Amino acid sequence: MTVGFLYPGRSAEDDYPRLERLLAQSGPPVRLPLVHTDIGEDAHRVDALLEMGSAARLADGARQLAGAGVRAVVWACTSASFVFGWAGAGEQVRELSRTAGLPASSTSFAFAHAVRALGVSRVAVAATYPEDVAGHFAAFLKEAGAEVVSSRGSGIITAAEVGTWGRAEVLRLVRSGDHPDAEAVLLPDTALHTAAWLGDLEAEVGKPVLTANQVTVWEGLRLIGADRVRSGLGTLFAAAGTWVAART
Repeated sequence: MTVGFLYPGRSAEDDYPRLERLLAQSGPPVRLPLVHTDIGEDAHRVDALLEMGSAARLADGARQLAGAGVRAVVWACTSASFVFGWAGAGEQVRELSRTAGLPASSTSFAFAHAVRALGVSRVAVAATYPEDVAGHFAAFLKEAGAEVVSSRGSGIITAAEVGTWGRAEVLRLVRSGDHPDAEAVLLPDTALHTAAWLGDLEAEVGKPVLTANQVTVWEGLRLIGADRVRSGLGTLFAAAGTWVAART
């Protein structure tokens, strides 16, 4: 089983081989090959993110993955998909699917689908982004039917800086972004390392935590019908049964 990912630049791409190893510990092995896309300007700013997620920037990587034996492709980026809005992000995914000739999705839709899969409705957003960008993610989730009870941005401009955060910073992020009314906490940046600390994050707040690289891999497995129960990867992967998302 092989799912391919388009990853913008270089920040927390080492989460993917780590997730691959964790998956192999509790079920059939899967391959998660990754192609880096050119990001242009590294900035959590709406205009830069719209360019980062443009069809032209994704097309070359999509063609590379199409020749790598993958069964689906996921745009492993949250911000450069949700800034297009629900309809625009949907068109981005459809264009990616047409280019690759494969089922496709993105991290933004992975979050929406994962929230539904957990059966929760009230969520808190703990983002690395500036507040305005975090607000775009909250709006996207609302279009997906989730109630965002709180949204907190951290003001980090570049993915490069986010990629330097370690366990202490990530735990502080989830703790500060939690809300007593939230049934789950969402950490939306694929530049943020989280794969090594999924259990720690959930223990910190006592509820499910969804992180960008975690949900991205789960979404890819869902696309190929391989979203089975796995341990060591948080509540999302431990949930029994298979959930089928409506078409994006």
